Order: sequence, then C-alpha cells, then structure tokens
Amino acid sequence: MPTRILPAVGDADAVRALTTLLSQLPDAEPVTPVTDSTQLVDTLARLASESVDELPEIVIVHERIGPVPALELIREVALRFPAVGVILVTTDAGPGLFQAAMDYGARGLVALPLSYEELASRVQAVAQWSAGVRRHLGGTTDQFTGSGGTVVTVSGAKGGVGTTHTAVQLALAAQASGRGAALVDLDLQTGDVASFLDVQFRRSVVDLAALTDLSPRVLADAVFRHDTGLALLLAPGDGERGEEVTDRAARQIVSALRSRYEVVVIDCGAQIGGAGAAAVEMADVALLVTTPDVIAVRGAKRAVRMWDRLQIRKAEETTVVVNRHTRATEINPPLIQRITGTPVAATTIPANFKELQPTLDAGRAHELDARSTVKQAMQSLAAELGLLNPPQVPPPRSRSRAHRPPTPFRRRREP
Repeated sequence: MPTRILPAVGDADAVRALTTLLSQLPDAEPVTPVTDSTQLVDTLARLASESVDELPEIVIVHERIGPVPALELIREVALRFPAVGVILVTTDAGPGLFQAAMDYGARGLVALPLSYEELASRVQAVAQWSAGVRRHLGGTTDQFTGSGGTVVTVSGAKGGVGTTHTAVQLALAAQASGRGAALVDLDLQTGDVASFLDVQFRRSVVDLAALTDLSPRVLADAVFRHDTGLALLLAPGDGERGEEVTDRAARQIVSALRSRYEVVVIDCGAQIGGAGAAAVEMADVALLVTTPDVIAVRGAKRAVRMWDRLQIRKAEETTVVVNRHTRATEINPPLIQRITGTPVAATTIPANFKELQPTLDAGRAHELDARSTVKQAMQSLAAELGLLNPPQVPPPRSRSRAHRPPTPFRRRREP
C-alpha cells in the first residue's frame, strides 16, 4: 500500500523541490501540498472527520511554515492526530534542534538541502512507525477524532462588563444540551471562574504550562469536574504564577482540550497577555463583551484595533456581545457595530442584576433560575453561536429574509 505524504511548505520553490523528490520515492504517494499551518490543521481535521484511515501516514513540515511556528505546529498535529508521523525539514540539523523536534512530537528530521537518500530513509522509518500505530489502535483512538471541538474565547472590553459570567453561562448551556464542554480560566492574575461556581481546587492551568507532552491522563488530572458535568481548568490561586503560562503553553493546552471536548469556552478577561492572545488567535469564535455605555464601547474599539495591529484577530472575525442592555439606552447594538467595525451578536443580554444577585453572592452561578431573562438570553446566545446540540435549539420563528439577524463570524476550518 502506498505511503501518503502531505507536504506543508510555504515557499513555492521548496514545494517543487520536495514534491519532485517525494515522487521518486518507492511506494510514496505525495498529496496536494498545503501552504500554511491553518490549512494543514484544517485539512487533517476534515480527513479525520471522515475516518482515521483517510489521514496521510506522513506530514512533512518545512521550518519556515507559518503563521504558527513549525515546532508549535508539530505539537498540535501530534496531539490531535496521533497516528500521523511528522518529519521536520530544516537547515539546522544540529542535536539541539533534533532534541527539541522530538520533544514536540516529530518522528524525524531531514536537513536542507534535501538529499534523496536521507529523505528516503526518514520516510521509510516514519511510514513503518505510522503503520504500527494504526494497527495497534485498530483504526480508532481515544481522542476526539472529528474536526475538533469548537473553541470560543470570551474577552472583556474593560473590567466589570460581565465577561466571566458570560463565559460561565455559555459553557453551562453547552454542557446542559448534552455536549461535552470545558471552561478554561485564562484570566491568569484575577480569574474568578472558581468563585462563580463555588469550587475549591488544588490544580490549575499552571500545572500544565511546563509540560511538553499533554497526554489524556495528565490533562484529566488537571481538570476539575464540576457537579454540573462541566470540566474546569482554572486560573492559579496565586496570580503572580500566571506568568508561567506562556503563549506556547496556551497553544498546547487549547489544542489538547479541543481534541477532548466538543465545546471549549475560554475566559480571557479584560487584559490579554501572551497566553490569552494565543487563545484568541486559535479560537473558532472570539467574543468581546461590552456594556452599552461610552467607556465600555471605547474599550471595545481599542481592543479590536489592538488585536488587528498585533495580527491576533481581524475586526470582522470578532463578535461583540452587548451585556446589560436596556431599551432606553441611546447606545444600541447597531451603533456599537458601526463604532467597533465588528459584527454584533443578534442576542443581547438584558440588564437585570436583581435576578443575578442571589446566585452571584452565593458563588453559585450554575443555579441561576432557568426562567430568568438573563438565563434565557444566555441560552439564546449559545444557540446563536452553535454551541447547543440541535434538538435543544428552539425552532426559529417564521420571519422574512429582511428581518433575519446577522450570523456571528465563525472562523472557517476547512481549506
């Protein structure tokens, strides 16, 4: 049976050189190359959703692939698609990089300029490894083998706009609908998810930050299982330890969670550091929560512009959620949309602190009455974002095409 090889190379000349050599290898079947990290992960996810057997045996990653660095990309592929062997092509074939590549999950390393003999030797060894893994797994793994869970980040235009409560309610709604959901607190210095859900915990996201291999068992040890069934990965109790969670660690953690849960909701807080920025960049849906007042909307506009400048997220790829909305306010969702230049969720969260106060004061946000207007609005928002199982989504009312609400932006993960 031929060995399917997927090259991930951004440079056109390098693609031609690599595919020419691969086509000369015995029993090798090069497939259409991908040009960046996003396209690679999307392609593998699409193939895995059909069957593990549809995945290529080997992926060859060029050192200058982007936008995700090559080693981080190798880690993500190794975590999400464990039956795929990865070979790194690099100009630096020294022992330091070789060790780093192995630590990140690569199965081999080939030096540039390419040599037929070296490439053939590496491909043959990795192909044998991949075949052995697939025989051992019997075509299945204990990983989430679909296209991967949906990652939703929730950030605040400023402090106090309801970011954490929104993240908590969205995760609870997804879990209650029958989807496996995880809630991550990446507000690393001032995270309050544990306080909202009355949780006493020992382990936090910091315990995963220094690890190079997040196996399912290690991940399960760090996750707290809430009474509602929700999986919680919490911020550290000592805020200064938040600095230990780097952007590299955040990428690894988000990738591992995405492979294990159908919905991953991440509370990024109002101040985003490297870890939060990595999460927002990786998210399928990035929410920015604001209240309908001048200061908060200015904060939302400032955040959107900063994300764009830092190439974290484009404005059109960010969805603003309006919290504490009242009909009397002069700053309405269409105005916010014009100011921020982003889509605005059709569902607004009403201002009704009287409903929230008893559960928030008790630290039991999960006990918010299902009949409350805030709870119902959060359910509608979760449905609008596609976080609920289809049977739980109420059928839409009949309305003319002109009155259909806009669909929040969801980053496409298909090539």
